[in-house]
Amino acid sequence: MIIQEFSFGNFRSFKELQTLNMSAAKIKSKYNRIDETNVIAIKECKGVSFLKTKAIYGANSSGKSNIIKALVTFIRIIKNSVKDEGVLEFIESFQFSTETENEPSFFQLIFWIDNVRYRYGFEADAKRIHSEWLFARLKEREQSYFIRENQKIIKIDKTNFSEGNKVVSLFDNKSTDNEIFRNNSLFLSSISSLGIGTLSKFLVKKISSIIVINGLGHQGLYRYAGDSLKREDVKEFILNLLKYGDTGIQDVRTIELNSENIPTDLDDDVQKKIKDNKLRMLISARQKFDKELNFKENVPLPFRMIESEGTLKLFELSPFVYEAINEGRPLIIDEFDARFHPLLTKKIIELFQSKNNNTSQLLFITHDTNLLSADFLRRDQIEFVEKDKYGASHLYSLVQFKGIRNNASFEKDYIQGKYGAIPFLGGFNKLFNFNSNAQKD
Repeated sequence: MIIQEFSFGNFRSFKELQTLNMSAAKIKSKYNRIDETNVIAIKECKGVSFLKTKAIYGANSSGKSNIIKALVTFIRIIKNSVKDEGVLEFIESFQFSTETENEPSFFQLIFWIDNVRYRYGFEADAKRIHSEWLFARLKEREQSYFIRENQKIIKIDKTNFSEGNKVVSLFDNKSTDNEIFRNNSLFLSSISSLGIGTLSKFLVKKISSIIVINGLGHQGLYRYAGDSLKREDVKEFILNLLKYGDTGIQDVRTIELNSENIPTDLDDDVQKKIKDNKLRMLISARQKFDKELNFKENVPLPFRMIESEGTLKLFELSPFVYEAINEGRPLIIDEFDARFHPLLTKKIIELFQSKNNNTSQLLFITHDTNLLSADFLRRDQIEFVEKDKYGASHLYSLVQFKGIRNNASFEKDYIQGKYGAIPFLGGFNKLFNFNSNAQKD
């Protein structure tokens, strides 16, 4: 699956319709190398090429994370709208304008699977689905598979979307109180749940396969990484990533804790809890040397207690990086560079920008300006978010700026405010005056 565009509007800090574009612009970079390695070019995709990675910059509270939240909300509703009647409550419209506060939010994803371009989206508020649509481009022309307005299907392709037509015919498009087609559930998800919707189930599965990581230190990430060690291929990748990340770790394994192997430096209450629940613990192994610096053995250590926050984050991300690269799944990460050394951040991005990767995409939010270099990222790979004086966030790309030379210093120009999307911190010097007045008092 390859993402071409994700559009959203009237969601949290975003009032107007915004589009995060993963299509490659028709530009030439300073270095021809990155025009080749940083772009996915598929001949069957009708002349469209795609970006392997995209970085999003902006000041704190500019709305960057709300882009991730919009995508998470979109995916969550697709996955759960049939079984969870409260899932629409995750939708939050832009609240700082009377124009939008009572209007539905907009979500749409354009993506490619097996050389077919799909465009699927819906409009919804916290209570109901207002509209929904699915289009596909099989050859040169885009065709509408279905269009929904409120609970009525106003158009359906009986040939290419026969499964939807069967459901519409079954309920005669009149039922408003059945469990299959509620006003707070998606038509696509409803058909997928029936077992007769081959295409619907396929599309729901593909959209749900997008990997989104929007939190640090989440218990579920650590547990998932630990469980991933059971697969030999994934474990090998994880250990290599930790090794090449210069963590010094030789091995990571899981042990069942009992009264004989519980670490003695744990609190008594924790030790009792471990004994009562037969918990597991991840153990990392590091090398032990004698006084002549000869290697003697690997020393087992409690992973979470001993390792740094950066190492823990690298471990937690590692199975998702593996799955994204090996299974062709898009990976979206908020606060990507937090707790990472800039060189490590760059190396992980280079995995996706390798000439050997022709299917996987990485979208990340970052404050690391070291990445803003013409020999590493194309102009269309750099996105900015800025909030206006009315509290509305705006998303725009560096490629939209006219007159940016290929040899320009992206990092220097960004820090100097040439592209916007930086914090205004001129009032900080007033803190000294405040401190002086406080001392006088």
